[in-house]
Amino acid sequence: MKVKKTKKIIISTVMFGFLVAVSLVIYAYARTWNKTDIEFRIHINDQLVQESTFGEPPTFAIWLENPGTGTNQTVFVTKRAALGDWEGKADVPVALPLWFEVYKIEHRTKNHPTLDKPAPLAITGATPSPGYFKTRVRVTPGSRWTCWIEVNLAGDFNEYYKDYNEVEKTTDEFSIGQPALLYKAEIETVEGNMVNPEVVGMCIPDSPDGKIIQPLAGITTAIDVFDEMTVAVVKPKPRILE
Repeated sequence: MKVKKTKKIIISTVMFGFLVAVSLVIYAYARTWNKTDIEFRIHINDQLVQESTFGEPPTFAIWLENPGTGTNQTVFVTKRAALGDWEGKADVPVALPLWFEVYKIEHRTKNHPTLDKPAPLAITGATPSPGYFKTRVRVTPGSRWTCWIEVNLAGDFNEYYKDYNEVEKTTDEFSIGQPALLYKAEIETVEGNMVNPEVVGMCIPDSPDGKIIQPLAGITTAIDVFDEMTVAVVKPKPRILE
């Protein structure tokens, strides 16, 4: 009798575990019903990273703009910019000039992120190693978005943006090299849609005309720091927890 009872308990336990597993799978797929993700896929040029003065992957930020309201939502920003961790420097305003302004409006602050008051963890990520990088954001199906990507590779000097300018006798205060570049893509969130962001300018804080976005000038290697970029509308991955 004890053996039969033990078998029944084992069978009941196995069946219960099976039903729980099936329920969780169904729940995970149900959470993706009528949902859409925008996926950013970027390839970081390893050679240019290695050739830069610091050999450190680029600092970059990704955000969405609602073309109807003009409001912005940060999707991802690398750790240095998110924490204000600049290795001895209190601030590096030239790193991501436009995103810093977006951040201040988005979070109703007058300051850039700092170690004491960092950007939210939900958008912060470690600086990706060279190679492919992916990140996603959940959006309403059928909606339209403007996608922005701002990127800067520190120490990416060239003949126009030098560490030390012999003629003007000036030093690059932040060792930034070529300015941050800004990429843009327009997309409608219909599954299967895919676009390639295009460069729209370079970002210069405190420019004479007061505009952060400036036409490209003197840019060479910086244009290839991201040598492949796509923005695609995809189905969300089934997950029990986000």
